[in-house]
Amino acid sequence: MGAGMRIIAGRHRGRPLHAPKGRDTRPTPDRVRESLFASLDGMGVLEDARVLDLFAGSGSLGLEALSRGAHDVVFVDQASGPVSALTRSIADLGEEGRTQVLSQRAQTAVDRLLEDDQRFDVVFADPPYPMGEDEVGRLLKTVAGLLRDLSALAVVERSVRSPQPTLPERLELYRDRTYGETRMWLLQLVGDGDDQKGEGDDLMGEGGDLVGDREG
Repeated sequence: MGAGMRIIAGRHRGRPLHAPKGRDTRPTPDRVRESLFASLDGMGVLEDARVLDLFAGSGSLGLEALSRGAHDVVFVDQASGPVSALTRSIADLGEEGRTQVLSQRAQTAVDRLLEDDQRFDVVFADPPYPMGEDEVGRLLKTVAGLLRDLSALAVVERSVRSPQPTLPERLELYRDRTYGETRMWLLQLVGDGDDQKGEGDDLMGEGGDLVGDREG
């Protein structure tokens, strides 16, 4: 099990997760997950949601969503270590029936999911920091086609030093949040300007930080 890696809230609250061995994965810190999911819960986007977790690693984002009421989750990671650890965590939680693990490149996976007319309410994307912005932009162009409707969200996690991803025409920035070395962009399909995500806005802090994420 990973040191301190646990489900934060929901039906599996406190349950430990297996961590991939080595340094090739970068689990989202617990405090960042806690703030992010408090916001997503407030927006009401998780209940009965279909979730896609790209570059899943330990699967901490997708499994947290599942614990908090998501209907099912598709995990994608091409590395055997993370896939093995994730599969064990899913088995420990007894969630084999509500999960699917695709061991392949993220772009390959989203291309195939789009071809199969799959749609999702929430998409998490935590690409490796060295991944080029052109490649991230191409991925997001496909992800836009996987979002179910204007209420769906794509959550992109990058280094605080990374520029804002180049967005395809169909996506627009909804929120930009920073915590320590982590920066998150919440993206949505382009609407008419009057669309609201719900009451989750008051869970966000001023100045671009997630609530509780300011230091000092």
